[in-house]
Amino acid sequence: MCNNNDRNNENCIAEILKVIYILQQSVCPSDTCLESCDRGFLGQSSTCFFNTRPIILYLKGSNGVPLSMPTTKVPTSTTTSNVFRIEKIEGGCATFRVLETNPDTESVYPYAATNSIFTITIDCICSIRCLDDTFIECI
Repeated sequence: MCNNNDRNNENCIAEILKVIYILQQSVCPSDTCLESCDRGFLGQSSTCFFNTRPIILYLKGSNGVPLSMPTTKVPTSTTTSNVFRIEKIEGGCATFRVLETNPDTESVYPYAATNSIFTITIDCICSIRCLDDTFIECI
């Protein structure tokens, strides 16, 4: 949740996003992690290979409606998604890749990468929801 009263504390959302980013960069198994957004490994167990912790973002003042972004760079496209992958954190900004429902109906993985990327000021994010870890091809 958002806490604007104490500016001396680091942004908890920023810290969680940093953890997810680091985990995605170097998948590191651990046997003593909780099932939370900042658990220390990707996947249900240390024997699985996943490279992404998909998340849903909620912005301040959004009244519980998740952020939704276009799945393509085509300006006239109306297809959007609210599932993202953290790609980079720099200063107070985070860059995300938009994920879409996997078009390969034979795949066991629910999401596919798109070429749609956006950057947002982390202070705009009020909360995040983590989804089950997965593997995203071409990342």
